[in-house]
Amino acid sequence: ILLPGYTILSTGWGDDIEWVQTYEEGLARSKHSKKPLMVIHHLEECPYSQALRKAFASSPEIQQMAQEDFIMLNLVHSSSDDNMAPDGHYVPRILFVDPSLTVRADLTGKYGNRMYAYEPEDISTLIENMRQAKLLLHTEL
Repeated sequence: ILLPGYTILSTGWGDDIEWVQTYEEGLARSKHSKKPLMVIHHLEECPYSQALRKAFASSPEIQQMAQEDFIMLNLVHSSSDDNMAPDGHYVPRILFVDPSLTVRADLTGKYGNRMYAYEPEDISTLIENMRQAKLLLHTEL
C-alpha cells in the first residue's frame, strides 16, 4: 500500500520505503523503534547523487533492508547537526545513527578524503555497512 506522501519523500531513492521528513523525527523514531537511522545527504542536480540514487533504488537487497530494518531519511539540504558532517558537507554522503543516538562514525565508504561517500560501484560496501549498523544495534543498547 502506497500512502500519500511516500513518493514525494522518496525523491527517487525508493518509493516503497517509509521516509521520515526531518532529522529530528528520524532520531525520535530510531530511539523509539530501536532501529538505526540511515541519513542520505544529496542534491537533486548533482550527477554523483543521481548516479548513487539510481544504484540505491535498483538494489533489491538495499531496498529490503531500508524498508524493514532502518528509519530512513534523505535530505536535500544539510542538517544543522555537525555530527552529520564529521568530515565535511559534501554530497552524496550516507551516515548511520544508532538508536542510542550515536552517529556511527565507524561505518565509512572507501574514500579517505570523503569518508561517508559512496559511488554506484560501492553498493556492496554500502550493503555491508547497513548489515553492520543492524548488528551493532543489539550489542550497544
